[in-house]
This record gives sequence, C-alpha cells and structure tokens, in this order.
Amino acid sequence: MLGFVRTDNEALVTYLGDPQRTVAAYRELLRRGEAAVDAVRHGLSHPDAAVREGCCRLLDHLVDTASMGRLVTMADDPDPEVRIAAFHALACDRCKGDTCAPGADQVLAPALRHLADDPDPRVRARAAELVGKFAHTHPGAVTALQTCHAQDPSPAVRKKAGWYAPGGSIHERTRPRPPR
Repeated sequence: MLGFVRTDNEALVTYLGDPQRTVAAYRELLRRGEAAVDAVRHGLSHPDAAVREGCCRLLDHLVDTASMGRLVTMADDPDPEVRIAAFHALACDRCKGDTCAPGADQVLAPALRHLADDPDPRVRARAAELVGKFAHTHPGAVTALQTCHAQDPSPAVRKKAGWYAPGGSIHERTRPRPPR
C-alpha cells in the first residue's frame, strides 16, 4: 500500500489518526473485514480521538456482537466526534447487513442520558435517532423525545426529536402494522 511503512492491522488503526493516511487506512481496514476487527476494537482505547472515532465508524460496518458493549462505552467518550460516531454505529441498521442491532437493554439508558444532558447538540441529535428506534416499544423513549422536541436549546435537535416522536414523519413511517 502506497505511503504506509507498516501494513499490519494495528499500524493501520494508528494511521486513522493521521490526516494524510486516514482514508486509505480506513478503506484497507474495511476491506480486511473480520480479520481487522480485533485491532479495530483495540483502537477504541487509543489516546488519539481521531483513531477512536475511526474505529467506531469501522465497527458500524464490521460490527459483531462482541463489539456492541465497547460501542456503548464509546458513547461516553470525552470527545464529541467519538460520541457521534458511536451513536451512529449503534443506531444505524443500514450498515450492518444481517447482524442484529443492540437491544434497548444495552443502548437505551445511555441514549436517554445523552439526549437529555450532552453538551454537544450534534451528539444529542444522534442520541435522538437511537432513542427513536424504541419509540414504539418503550414509553420512556416517547417521553424523552417529546421533552426534547419541546425544550432542547437547539432547533436542529428539537426538529430531529420531533421526527421520531409520535406524530413525526419517522415515527409514522416506522409504526408497526397490525397483522392481517
């Protein structure tokens, strides 16, 4: 690979923190798939926030059940970009193929906490997406979304929470249909 002194998985994970190498390292780790998961999972503990963020983004695609707990932990990372990537990875079903998404028992409590209290509005918006996944099955999710829709200081977060709250466009589109 052009520009890499080392090409082992651990080195590629470290390159996620180098702006000149991050895209190529990300693509190569993604291409390596399951063979890179251990190194990516280990990268969640890297001191560089850009590496941790890249690892969360990779686990969005390379996710396995053993990584879910680590992604939930990353929702409390001190860096907002890492929290955003972690919430996306936990909420996004599109990137996961046939892998099971985490259940409410794993992700709803941290999502509710960040929806209510995270200082970064972008993190609160991502938390709203994850809370919204449970709006049809958990009354606490509905209450949190309605409260956020009415009171969040950010208009963008209020708007997103409204999409997932009852009556919102995403809530209506994802409403379970009665059996025929």
